[in-house]
Amino acid sequence: MFRSEQHNLKPVKNIKWFLGLPLLLLFSCGAYNFTGGDVGTATTFQVNYFQNYASQSPGSIFEPGLDREYTLSLQDVILNQTNLDLVSSNADLLYEGEIVEYRVSPMTATAEQRAAQNRLTMSVNVRFFNRTKEDADFERRFSFFFDYDANAQLSSVRDEAHLAIFERINQDVFNESLANW
Repeated sequence: MFRSEQHNLKPVKNIKWFLGLPLLLLFSCGAYNFTGGDVGTATTFQVNYFQNYASQSPGSIFEPGLDREYTLSLQDVILNQTNLDLVSSNADLLYEGEIVEYRVSPMTATAEQRAAQNRLTMSVNVRFFNRTKEDADFERRFSFFFDYDANAQLSSVRDEAHLAIFERINQDVFNESLANW
């Protein structure tokens, strides 16, 4: 009986070790960020309102509310992937720019010379300023697209399209500004 009691204690020790190992690894890695974001000494960020100037680009259309929707989505990405605080002025990191393209184009044709698929393309011009590391500043255009069936109206796929386009553009902006690959 003494032997089985000793045998029962051994798994308890192994369980403690097994549960303690992830904590040990987590704390030994310091402030590792799983997204790859390197905020340096910055503690705050600001995303200025992205004006919608897409209608000034030939072939682009104006989508009401796109400016607000995009601005909020960029703020959310940075909030979710860093430990930075969102502020309305005097931030360490500043994002600003404008939406410069929002266009629907036919992509593929059927045998009857009709469009089988349309492509929604959005482009955003972004200026990034890092007050803690000035050589990281940039101005760049980011674009992405969403293909959908030509028989569908843009209004019926808009939410899905915006989700896909914003996700890609915002991740590209994040990588350009904060990823230290």
